[in-house]
Amino acid sequence: MAARAQGRLAGADDLEAAIAALELRLPAPLRPLARVAHNYRWSWSDDGERLFAAIDPHRWHLAKHNPIRLLSEVAPALLERAAGEAAIVARAQALADALARELADAPALVGGEGTIAFFCAEVGLHRSLPLYSGGLGVLAGDLLKEASDRRTPMIGVSLMYRSGYFHQRVDRSGWQHEYWIDADPERSPAVLVSGADGRPLVVPVTIGEREVQLRVWRVDVGRVPLFLLDAEVPGNPPIDRWITARLYEGNRAIRLAQYVALGIGGVRLLRAIGVEPARIHLNEGHAALAALELAADEVAGGQSFAEAARAVAPRLCFTTHTPVPAGNETYAPGELLEALGDLPARLGLEPQELLDLGRLRPGDALSPAGMTPLAIRLSGAVNGVSRRHGEVARAMWQPLFPGRRADEVPIDHVTNGVHHPTWIAASFRALFDRHLGRAWRERPDDPASWAAVDAIPDGELWAARCAARTCLIDYVRERSVTDRLRRGEALDYVQAAERTLDHEVLTVGFARRLASYKRMRLLIHDPRRALALLRGPRPIQLLLAGKAHPLDEGAKGIVQTLFALKQAEAVAGRVVFLEDYNLSIAGSMVGGADLWINLPIPPQEASGTSGMKSALSGGLQLSVADGWWAEAHDGDNGWAIAADEEADPEARDARDAAALYDLLEREVVPAFYERDADGLPQRWLAMMRASIKSIAPRYSATRMLAEYRARIYRVGG
Repeated sequence: MAARAQGRLAGADDLEAAIAALELRLPAPLRPLARVAHNYRWSWSDDGERLFAAIDPHRWHLAKHNPIRLLSEVAPALLERAAGEAAIVARAQALADALARELADAPALVGGEGTIAFFCAEVGLHRSLPLYSGGLGVLAGDLLKEASDRRTPMIGVSLMYRSGYFHQRVDRSGWQHEYWIDADPERSPAVLVSGADGRPLVVPVTIGEREVQLRVWRVDVGRVPLFLLDAEVPGNPPIDRWITARLYEGNRAIRLAQYVALGIGGVRLLRAIGVEPARIHLNEGHAALAALELAADEVAGGQSFAEAARAVAPRLCFTTHTPVPAGNETYAPGELLEALGDLPARLGLEPQELLDLGRLRPGDALSPAGMTPLAIRLSGAVNGVSRRHGEVARAMWQPLFPGRRADEVPIDHVTNGVHHPTWIAASFRALFDRHLGRAWRERPDDPASWAAVDAIPDGELWAARCAARTCLIDYVRERSVTDRLRRGEALDYVQAAERTLDHEVLTVGFARRLASYKRMRLLIHDPRRALALLRGPRPIQLLLAGKAHPLDEGAKGIVQTLFALKQAEAVAGRVVFLEDYNLSIAGSMVGGADLWINLPIPPQEASGTSGMKSALSGGLQLSVADGWWAEAHDGDNGWAIAADEEADPEARDARDAAALYDLLEREVVPAFYERDADGLPQRWLAMMRASIKSIAPRYSATRMLAEYRARIYRVGG
């Protein structure tokens, strides 16, 4: 056991040692940056990114915005030069002082009343720690940041993926290729946690008939510690080391081993560091085995499994994010039992009894079992991630509650929200500071904090929107040159990237995981109308990004179809696909796009959050009324396509594509381009104000966390 020393959380001494080692490389005036670099609080500070970039912009780019790599790799002469610049030294000290004040005001995390342990298979904090694939991970990162801001006692638990999620390369035909890059945790803002004996803390888990050792890394997210389990341990055979190699590994046996490591290993980790949380929040089904590990502890103490399940349920909360049955992965009985090893015996259950916990309808010895039914059955509180998703989830999982109607199924909903400081564009942060004061930062979930948006002068509001668009287009031009060179495109096409897009043209964003149900294909469903919108006297320009799952040939084909249009007249300068979608690209796109489009097949969008982020910087929404937009759209804050379900997929796509083109041609384009005598688009500005005031408070992570605390965690204010 790695007992807590005088209330210090595990890894605290290791963190201090890492900070001291980095300080030795830095000139004395810059040494405060060693502590700043080891806590991701800098990533949502106004000056964090800019300060590190100011030391050596080129090295910051090469280091992929990793401050530990930057400070370790930058030339000593450049460090000395930065140390001699009073402005840089003052900014570094200001960041360090702000961090120190926050940490001094931290909640009592270790064993403190109301502590939440948040388990998630992916966490998207920043591009320098690539432990995420998409919306689930980004939401997890936003929740941890918000918990830090609101002094909520929370501990994160996930896995340290050595290769993370795949990177994307698109060839000249537009076909996606995948590749992986090995990460180096030792050169990231992460520290290896030591046990009481001074050696790396090791958490054992049994997978099948073998014991696998997991080391533990700690990453600080403001006031919140995130612990990451890692199978890359001397003594583990190569197959076991691979367990934490890739996020969402394609091999099913390895993926099940990841679920064992996260769920069972995560509970054992908490035990090893002496933390007894009030609640364990299972964010999606990957961590569901945590429930069985908790129950096994109770059974070992003499209770029956039924008694143990009743005892642990109040400590467990489960959030489901997947609104279609096919998205909730299931496993054949043999697959699951092989991975779980001695778990049935530790629970006092026959193998079939354990499998029944994960079956939609227990009793069928041949039917598969999944993590989502298991988590729903064993958790005291269950929720979906939007009002509409709550309805869908209750209907979908009604068979788990025989004798109850769908509307009686105990699945609540907490609509997702986003962490404002992470996602608001710089021009809008400055604008809001001038006109809203501290209210939008301190009370972002209060509609009164945003009421003064109405008083922002039209010219200033439009200037902030134009500045955000300009930053995005400048970023896209630079990225596009590099992407085209990598693809081996003709030099004239590469050079055209430097002139691609127009700073004054209506800029439309569509970026997300390229699952087929997201329907990027609707953008070009009618090529004639699509090209007319791109070429017209009042044109639009499209920015696209996203990764298709490696096995989703249909989604890859959509990207290829878009690439086939690049030779069409006017398209090369009006359509850009940004490769290798990540948090940096996402931040630039949601901050800079004038219009954000989302076209899911209803009701397959659980919530979505990219549109919420776009709205924070004055972007307007054009979306199918599914997920969060079904409850957010009020007729004044954007445009909605009716979420009518249709049995015939072709008819549905044709109907929704026509609605998309109609809205763009008849409402969106005129609202953007019609200007008053001062050159301002009054209709557009009115919708921007309505959008910000209605979306910013309601879809903030502040509101989301408050609802989790009050309705799901139920641990007080």
